[in-house]
Amino acid sequence: FPVTIIMRDVARDARVSLGYLSEVERGQKEASSELLAAICTALNIQLSTLLSDVTSQIAKQEKTSLTVITSDAA
Repeated sequence: FPVTIIMRDVARDARVSLGYLSEVERGQKEASSELLAAICTALNIQLSTLLSDVTSQIAKQEKTSLTVITSDAA
């Protein structure tokens, strides 16, 4: 099934316009906690699962972006 049908279903179930949901998906708009909860409900996933997954991804990115600086002054 085409992605647009899924987006329409999620938008309908989350009670948000398809355009706004699309902007959230592309990172052009920030979703409120209420909208995130509604989207999760529409997708049949737990909000806590989503937030946990995002936290894990951010932690991995933070680990890879750290730089160790050593001092040669001895």
